[in-house]
Amino acid sequence: MPSTAPVLRPKKGQPVNAHEPDSPISYDINIPYVDVNGNSQLRTRYPEYLPTWDKMWFEPLPPFEYEDPALRVKDTSKRNLLSGAGVKVTEIQPQIGSIIEGVQLSELTDMGKDELALMVAERKVLVFPAQDLIDAGPDAQEKFMRHFGKPNYQPVSGTVRNHPGFHIIHRDGNREEIARFLEQRTTTTLWHQDVSYEIQPPGYVMLGLLEGPEVGGDTVFAATDTAYKRLSPTLRAWLDTLMVTHSSSKMIQHTRMTGGLVRKDPVDTTHPLVRVHPVTGEKCLFINAEFVTKIQGLKEPEQRWLIDFLMQHIITGHDFQARVRWQPKSIVIFDNRATTHSAIVDYLDDDYGAKLRHIFRLIALGEKPIPVYDQFE
Repeated sequence: MPSTAPVLRPKKGQPVNAHEPDSPISYDINIPYVDVNGNSQLRTRYPEYLPTWDKMWFEPLPPFEYEDPALRVKDTSKRNLLSGAGVKVTEIQPQIGSIIEGVQLSELTDMGKDELALMVAERKVLVFPAQDLIDAGPDAQEKFMRHFGKPNYQPVSGTVRNHPGFHIIHRDGNREEIARFLEQRTTTTLWHQDVSYEIQPPGYVMLGLLEGPEVGGDTVFAATDTAYKRLSPTLRAWLDTLMVTHSSSKMIQHTRMTGGLVRKDPVDTTHPLVRVHPVTGEKCLFINAEFVTKIQGLKEPEQRWLIDFLMQHIITGHDFQARVRWQPKSIVIFDNRATTHSAIVDYLDDDYGAKLRHIFRLIALGEKPIPVYDQFE
């Protein structure tokens, strides 16, 4: 039966093998790497959170002592976090994710923040709607997150002016950029664990919605401890022994190609493929296709097969995923050690491109990933 697909022929006067240099597509379509369009100043209610690229340089992160605040909690009932009048907890999915209403993060005591850390470790993703911390400003937001760990300074992405710990996620229009991206990619999803290349990657991560579309722009999280448990004992035993190199080199190379600002040299760090969570004791897969450059001891085809297999296992595991639908002034706090995630860029229209979506991210760096076997320390 003949194909019904249209026949594509080169335009007249243009040889079949004509080639023009392609502009590099965005490494991550969720964020800009160079200055945003000036019209964005008129559309956003939070112009102070538009991405800026102040020239500064950061040296590699040195090792540091880390105490997880969740380990300080003695009363696991979380009465400092959840006992207020009107507090309501709704599970998103049995294995992962909870929506907590009636709690203002800005009013938590230090003990309440410790209990928050414990609940994040247990549920992996917590959603707090209608937070006044969104309007409290960068200083208050940074101070809140410092309770959970050391800040991370962004190597390439836009930040809040004079606050390099902020990572700004901003889409508004960008029609040509998105069209070019989708000419090469079949999906906008980019499953990853944040800055996994650091010597001590993030433990707790905050996302704050400044503005977003009425529908769309969700974020999906997958539980990497459950993903690990679903594998066979034979495969788990082998994965427990593997070490993986994570690198920021691809991201930095892309930024330089697009004319963006680089604030750090590339970082290469070797971590265990399976890490032990310091609070729950669970084993968690620690893998993503964006920053991993080498699995120690494997040949390149073997490495490609294993990464593809594990990522497809995680991405298609809808029974251990939670999809967060953003609401105005929501804050999401998630455990970067036991989850991987992706934004969903589905808030597009034919005339304009992306609708306005404006989010900030703050990171609290945690412990050096704990291997299953001490000899891999």
